[in-house]
Amino acid sequence: MSYRELFASQPNVFSGFQKSFEEAEYVILGVPFDVTSTYRTGARFAPNAIRAASLNIETYSFRSSVDVEDLRLHDLGDLHVSTSTEKTLEMLERVIKEVLDAGKTPVTIGGEHTITLGVLKGLCEKASKTAIVSFDAHLDLRGEFMGLKLSHTTFMRRINEQLKPAKIIEVGTRAVCKEELEYAKNAGIEFFTAQQIRKSGSEKIARQLKEKLAEYENIYLSVDMDVLDPAYAPAVQNPEPDGIETHLLLDILCSVCDKRLLGFDVLEIAPNYDNGVSAVQAAKVIFEVLCAIESAKLKR
Repeated sequence: MSYRELFASQPNVFSGFQKSFEEAEYVILGVPFDVTSTYRTGARFAPNAIRAASLNIETYSFRSSVDVEDLRLHDLGDLHVSTSTEKTLEMLERVIKEVLDAGKTPVTIGGEHTITLGVLKGLCEKASKTAIVSFDAHLDLRGEFMGLKLSHTTFMRRINEQLKPAKIIEVGTRAVCKEELEYAKNAGIEFFTAQQIRKSGSEKIARQLKEKLAEYENIYLSVDMDVLDPAYAPAVQNPEPDGIETHLLLDILCSVCDKRLLGFDVLEIAPNYDNGVSAVQAAKVIFEVLCAIESAKLKR
């Protein structure tokens, strides 16, 4: 039995369009995990809320001129998570590695942001040749928080220390502590603040981001939905005012989707805190990134 069959099961299907695993190019995996959450909890309910939203919004992308209906998607269902963060990340690592080894692009829906560490561990030897671009209000570079060295506030530092990726760039930053700023400077981790994005505009920021990514062999994208202002995504685990708008996020995000993209995740929605708007935003982000990747493939 494979790890994907052992550790995942299928409650419903993202987008409503399902190919077999063997036929699929893109593989959806939900990770209903929020054990280390420190303010709001509830991201464990996000995968199915986002799936439900995906069934009720239109699938054509004007940005990419691609329709999600035409993509070869397979939804594995949800990872069988543990109350142990380490055990959950270990299972996630194995499933992601299997998906990648099968030549598929993994799309992970969470769940808290710690999940990204497990996904990136699944990249194995590719991690050191991969540039990570994280869209997030927070840097998540603390050494520890509330006694935990492994949590949604520290995972990016653990990624840098343990996996040593080729580059880390964070986009939409507006909530940091001095410890994180010092660590980012010493570690060469770059970030674009929300203020920079609004002042410069998405086109200029996208151009600068693409220039910084040009030299790297692989790219991995991570989207914490709190990168959006709470006016657009109120149901996140750690809302932070003064964020960016949806169109700015999508314009920048889709601009870096090319053939080097190994996979992406969309995380941190806590659906019980609103009436479904945030889950719709997350589903839209996934649709647009999938269509942008497919468009890049068609232009080869």
